Amino acid sequence: MNERILISGASIAGLTLAHWLARHGFHPTVVERAPGLRAGGNGVDVRDQAVEVAERMGIMPRIRELATDVQGMKFVDTADRAVARIDTRDPASIEIMRGDLVALLHQVTDAEYLFGDSVRGLEQDDDGVTVTFEHAPTRRFDLVIGADGMHSTVRRLAFGPEEQFIDFKDHYFAFANADASLGEDRWVTMFNTPGAMTGIYRSGNHAQAKAYFMFRSTSLDYDHRDIAEHKRLIGERFADDTSWRTRELLESALADPDFYFDALGQVRMDSWSSGRIALVGDAAWCASPASGAGAELALVGAYRLAGELAAVGGDHRIAFVRYNTVHRRLVEKKQQIGPNVRLLVPKTAGGRCVRDVFARLPLMNAIGAVERLTRAKGPRLLPDYSPAA
Repeated sequence: MNERILISGASIAGLTLAHWLARHGFHPTVVERAPGLRAGGNGVDVRDQAVEVAERMGIMPRIRELATDVQGMKFVDTADRAVARIDTRDPASIEIMRGDLVALLHQVTDAEYLFGDSVRGLEQDDDGVTVTFEHAPTRRFDLVIGADGMHSTVRRLAFGPEEQFIDFKDHYFAFANADASLGEDRWVTMFNTPGAMTGIYRSGNHAQAKAYFMFRSTSLDYDHRDIAEHKRLIGERFADDTSWRTRELLESALADPDFYFDALGQVRMDSWSSGRIALVGDAAWCASPASGAGAELALVGAYRLAGELAAVGGDHRIAFVRYNTVHRRLVEKKQQIGPNVRLLVPKTAGGRCVRDVFARLPLMNAIGAVERLTRAKGPRLLPDYSPAA
């Protein structure tokens, strides 16, 4: 039942879903707007139940080989002196560059791919979904899954305008390639002015560093696919900031064709499915980069969605409800991002001073240790889904 499944988006959630659907005997097709796999991106964490998913996919040894070796975050003053450091290392969590993880997932996934294309229209009925594409001929599928990010086209077509679902968190962020000489090896270095942050991420295992920018703002009106406009927004916001190494990082970032910019936001929905159409990953529940849980939620959520379909012989009416129930608890927990944004981007100079004092206290590392211990005591193993008899 419902063997032909279209997945929109070839990122972590989409590829993980395609892998497990194929393993369970379904026939996934993946459509991706980009002409190929997106190689860029920042570091993402594979932790807790996501480690178990990766183990079952057979990619965990390679994830460990390709892992970054970043020790933590440090905050600096205008003279590049470290005013505080926070150790973020976690033995139970492996950080890997997003592009590296996507490449690993693609290597172990057997699916049909339609690169350089996108869904344009969806019409569902009792027997399936008619899908029109930007370029490919119209086709019929039994089910359609949107794994196409916070600005999901599938969600817009099946559920309504994104304004109904995105909870804007009053900040915008960007990242791009940077000159590695501008940052300390194995550290994320951050410099703050009131309401803004400039930083550089440098892994000792990777030659390429990443520049980061974040700033507080009211909602901006812009095209989320227009990279030239994104660069203009960041360029204007940080053009007058000549302190620390902001100018050099800005020049490097604006020269990167893979420059990435977006709003800091979360996706909140009462249901991740509508008839024969469902959502997974950031399209369904984006927790925002401030949560640090994007890859974890994508891997676990995609595994559960494919597993629930397999467990009931492809009956989406049952599987989608179960998926929505069992995975929602983890999503709601990870969407509670707490003081992370205030820690990274203090609103005022006084707030920055308080943050720096607080970050120097041993309490910060103690809090991290308690959090890791709490996670370790939680449920670790996922269900081993088997097809219904």
